[in-house]
Amino acid sequence: MAKIISIHSFRRGTGKSNVTANVTALLAAEGQRVGVIDIDIQSPSLHILFGLDEEETPYSLNDYLWGRCDIKQAAHDVTSNLDTEVKGQIFLIPSSTKISDITRVLREGYDVGALNDGFHKLVKSLRLDVLMVDTHAGLNEETLLSIALSDALAIIMRLDQQDYQGTGIMVEVAHKLDVPRVVLVVNEVPSAFELAKVKSKVEQIYNCEVAAVLPYSDEVMALASAGIFVLRYPDHPVTAKLKQIAARLTA
Repeated sequence: MAKIISIHSFRRGTGKSNVTANVTALLAAEGQRVGVIDIDIQSPSLHILFGLDEEETPYSLNDYLWGRCDIKQAAHDVTSNLDTEVKGQIFLIPSSTKISDITRVLREGYDVGALNDGFHKLVKSLRLDVLMVDTHAGLNEETLLSIALSDALAIIMRLDQQDYQGTGIMVEVAHKLDVPRVVLVVNEVPSAFELAKVKSKVEQIYNCEVAAVLPYSDEVMALASAGIFVLRYPDHPVTAKLKQIAARLTA
C-alpha cells in the first residue's frame, strides 16, 4: 500500500522543500514510483528544484483545485530532468507561480476537501509507491488536512529561537491527529555544535525522534536549489543523513 509522507515546518526558511525534493529523489533511486505535490500554493518552489518549466506545463495544482482539470493532468513526469538516471519515476504536481493565480488563492481560497480526493486519485491513477507532500509552513487548513492524511511526517527545524516554540506546537498537533510516525529533522547546524549532542537534546526537549541532524554545508548553499543535492553529491555526509531520513519515513 502506498505511503503518504508530509514534510512540514512551522516557519519558512528551514529547508523544507529541499528536504522534500532530496527524499523524493532517494526513493526514486531505489526504484519507487514517487509523486511529489507542492501545496505551498502561496510560495511554490519544487518546480525549480526539479527543473520544471512552467511555460511547458498546461496544468498545475491550482487548476485541479478550481475544477479546471483532473488531478492526473496536473502531474508531470520530471524523471528525465534529474542530474542522473534513477530506477524509479518522479511525478511532480506543482503549484502555479503566476501572480494572478496566487492572488486568486489569497482572495477566494479553494475547496480544501478536494486535496483529500486528489491525494487518493494520484496514488491510484499513477500507481504510486509513495506520495510526498511539501506543505505550507505554519498552521492552516490544508496543512492540517495533509498531516492528518499522512502515514509519516517530518518536521524540519533549525537551531533558532523562532523555531523552538512552533516546533513544539507542530509535534503536539501531529500526535493529536494520530499520525503513525512523526520525526524531527534539525537542519543547517553550525560546525560549532556536536551533532550527537544536538540530537539527544532535541529528542529530550520535544519527546520526539530526531531522524537526522543535518550539518551546515557549503556545497548545499553553493548548489542554491539548482538541482537535487543527493544526486549531485552521492557520497557527501549530508547525503548520508538524508538517506537516514528517507529510511525512517518509509520504515
